[in-house]
Amino acid sequence: MSEDVHPKPVKTTLMRRVIIYAVLLLVVFSLGFVPMWLKSRECSSSLSEAEHQLDLARIQNTLASAVIDARRGDYEPARQAASNFFTSLRAETDRGDDSALSQAQREGVQPLFTGRDEIITLLARSDPASAERLSDLYVSYRKIMNR
Repeated sequence: MSEDVHPKPVKTTLMRRVIIYAVLLLVVFSLGFVPMWLKSRECSSSLSEAEHQLDLARIQNTLASAVIDARRGDYEPARQAASNFFTSLRAETDRGDDSALSQAQREGVQPLFTGRDEIITLLARSDPASAERLSDLYVSYRKIMNR
């Protein structure tokens, strides 16, 4: 009596178990990875928003420093701070949609650049009128930013 029924090889059963365990391990890993990935994206978005707000605060702080220095008669530090303000503001507006500024704010600050050279020149000449011009610039900038 001969049997044609061949028992399953042990190798095939072992291979099937390894594949099942690997798939289960991948599913368990995915269950842990996806929530962490979503949380990471949320934190990254929050960090990006905080960095944008920090950039805007630094720009405003630079202008405020220029105003204070000019009011105190420290025209060279005021000139440097005013120059840094205009440079930083230009860089921020040039970033386009990646800017911390909204489209309305980017459009609103464009007229501020027209007085740049005059303010820098007044500060370079240690002209007391520069303090008033910087104060007016600061007020205009704040109005634009708080719209």
